[in-house]
Amino acid sequence: MIYGAPAAGTRRCAACPGAHLPGVTLLTNGSTGARIAFLSPLKQSIRKHPQRVTALVAAVLLTGGGGAFAVASYAPDAADLPVVTISENIPSLASDTSLSDLRDITSFSLYRSDTTRAGDTPEALLQRLGIADPAASGFLRSDSLAQQNLLGRGGRSLSAEASNDQQLLRLTARWAPADDSTTFRRLVVERQADGSFASRIESAAMTVGSQLAGGIIRSSLFAATDASNIPDAVAVQLADIFSGSIDFRRSLRKGDRFTVVYETLEADGEPLRTGRVLGAEFDNNGKTHNALWFQDGPQAKGAYYTLDGNSMNRAYLTSPVQYTRVSSGFKMRFHPILQTWRAHLGTDLAAPAGTPVRTVGDGVVDFAGVQNGYGNVIYVKHANQHETVYAHLSRIDVRKGESVSQGQTIGAVGSTGWATGPHLHFEFRVNGQQQDPMAIAQGSEAAQPVSAASRPAFERLAAQMRLELTQAGQSLAVASAD
Repeated sequence: MIYGAPAAGTRRCAACPGAHLPGVTLLTNGSTGARIAFLSPLKQSIRKHPQRVTALVAAVLLTGGGGAFAVASYAPDAADLPVVTISENIPSLASDTSLSDLRDITSFSLYRSDTTRAGDTPEALLQRLGIADPAASGFLRSDSLAQQNLLGRGGRSLSAEASNDQQLLRLTARWAPADDSTTFRRLVVERQADGSFASRIESAAMTVGSQLAGGIIRSSLFAATDASNIPDAVAVQLADIFSGSIDFRRSLRKGDRFTVVYETLEADGEPLRTGRVLGAEFDNNGKTHNALWFQDGPQAKGAYYTLDGNSMNRAYLTSPVQYTRVSSGFKMRFHPILQTWRAHLGTDLAAPAGTPVRTVGDGVVDFAGVQNGYGNVIYVKHANQHETVYAHLSRIDVRKGESVSQGQTIGAVGSTGWATGPHLHFEFRVNGQQQDPMAIAQGSEAAQPVSAASRPAFERLAAQMRLELTQAGQSLAVASAD
């Protein structure tokens, strides 16, 4: 507090006449008790009149040397205060529930997913999952279920749960049996309460979902699907679906676009395998082709139609081997074994040994066996005096007189007979004369369109597919712009 000139008794502030603080007197002398008595009304005055106090202090500072000024001591001297000792019991931190909860937070589980590899050892597999657990790797090495269904089995979906100190808590491997498209198997390895491990095999139903995707042709169909992370099985189906309209070996153009909606078969919410292509659209050289899978009745055989309802299934497929490379076409060529120029009255399709070979149309097996330079060969008779030949096979899966349907597997690619390497020699004969197989397939008649009774259901499905393909196309446009 600011004081005027010292004098006995009390007085108002001499520096600022007319600026009075009610109930406040300035002390010039007195005991410690008097100082304390001064503080209480001073605090009350400051709280009631903060603006006046501020103005008072500012006026004094501005007016300067109008007298002698000093700062009063508000607090009593420390030596005059009484000393009081207070004792209180403080609870132990070990019993603090909030700290106990904090300790619990530091104990947590880690989750990670991967895919098995053919050359996996227990240690390599667990290391990829971020697990360092010798007991777990020892169990995987000795357990019969793990040896049969996990180690050495590539491509199986894998997930693991581990503790924060990298100990395995649960390991799950999932796969779909080759002979079953509706269920999947699950190998579960789990740590028990006593720290040991146990394994079991479970079976569960797969759920069906759908996936939208698209791509842009830069060089080939498979390069475009790889760039868009579209499974090869979907690319093969696309080539089959549009094979009657697009020549994927000669007609693709850089900048061609496609969109596709396909099934995904999921296990525990994770995609396990791809299913059928449900719908697709392909822009090739300025022309748009579209397709929709539709089953004309619960007992009918499903087929692909255009979105207008016209069937895309023709009497013959363009190739007996799913999307492969033509190593020798229907033309004159220099024979690699006979070392002479002669007409090649068929089409050679390069493919690895064991690749499935399918019949291009409905018919009856006329011959299945070994024949001269053809090696293992199958002849299939079709309607209208048409006949197809499949030669150099590594195996034959049909017998003479057996009826076969379009797309049915009848054998596998090989190199028997006069062959310098694994491939399929394919011929198409009309009245005994060889014709270009690709030209025959392109010119074959399409099947019947959607029936009138099924038309309303087809229109509803086609409208929905148009929306999904449009959405896939917009996503592709955004991705290509980025």
